[in-house]
Amino acid sequence: MLGSCLGVSGQDDRGHWEWIVAGRVIAMTWAIGLFVANAAAAAPVCAPGQPEMPSMFLPRSEPAEIILEITWLVFGICAVIFVIMEGLIIWAIIRYRQRRDEGDSGEPPQIYGSNPIEFAWTVIPLLIVFILFLVSARGIFEIDKQEPPPGSLEVTVVGHRWWWEFDYGELGFVTANELHLPLTKDGEAQSVYLTLESADVLHSFWVPQLAGKKDVVPGRTNHLWLKPRQMGTYVGQCAEYCGNQHANMLITVYVHSEADFDRWVANQQLDAAQDDSVAAGHDLFMQTACINCHTIRGTVADGTFAPDLTHLMSRSVLGAGAAANTPDRLREWVWDPQNIKPGCDMPSMKLSRHETDLICAYLETLK
Repeated sequence: MLGSCLGVSGQDDRGHWEWIVAGRVIAMTWAIGLFVANAAAAAPVCAPGQPEMPSMFLPRSEPAEIILEITWLVFGICAVIFVIMEGLIIWAIIRYRQRRDEGDSGEPPQIYGSNPIEFAWTVIPLLIVFILFLVSARGIFEIDKQEPPPGSLEVTVVGHRWWWEFDYGELGFVTANELHLPLTKDGEAQSVYLTLESADVLHSFWVPQLAGKKDVVPGRTNHLWLKPRQMGTYVGQCAEYCGNQHANMLITVYVHSEADFDRWVANQQLDAAQDDSVAAGHDLFMQTACINCHTIRGTVADGTFAPDLTHLMSRSVLGAGAAANTPDRLREWVWDPQNIKPGCDMPSMKLSRHETDLICAYLETLK
């Protein structure tokens, strides 16, 4: 009927549409090839000091490299199967199409069963699945370490709604939202062992360039192993929907040289700075309910429900990536966090603008 509507009928109709189908199959194959080529293209050019685009195709840690190797193997096998099958389909369409001079010869010969072919399409898929199983199992055992590798830096990661807590354990301090790691220790590549816990709901820790994603489950302890290969800034995200601010639960990982990491650790181990020029802001902060949720070491503020503020201004973001950590944005945050991150657990303290300025002046000294 469609052929009649287009002014084509009979044998011309069949031949016409066979070529259209073949053309579309070729076009689809070409489009998929272009998509894969773009996905695996080189890293985008970023401004100096800016993190690379988070992509599993740009691994910067040993576990991420293992995952990518398995990915390419699976993709390669699937690509070969796709090319062979699409090639056979196109060949069959062209080779066995009905030609104009053949007329209507009726139903073609029917052939039922071929032991060699049936044996091949049973054994070959079994071998492919077996190979993929062995490679995937080996990768899982290499990545999913239940004990920290010798000499590892151990950090406990606690997921909250909607921010990350990083407890450096033996180093003696806690920070938030930004994970700092050394590239080496004593000249050797430094392994990092993360213990993942949740304080409330289900989260998932994922920095694509450093490792695979791992769920952070209430009442359960999971682990994640990293071994950075290159200094830089890497960004990630909570990868499990955890509420209305899930999209603003970002992760920033800084991989430093050994010397820079040691300097960062030494600064983080210090108590909060004492500056007499902001004494009014200090005293006002200590009189508010802020001290029930936040810790500032060296003061009476010892809350554990919200991020440790001892070195607040050493961080680049507020609210786990909801805003840049600048003096103006800090004032907006203290004035009313709900304007920046609606639904977060920090309420507006109903401070006046003058009181907000005093407190922020004090917080800006916490570097």
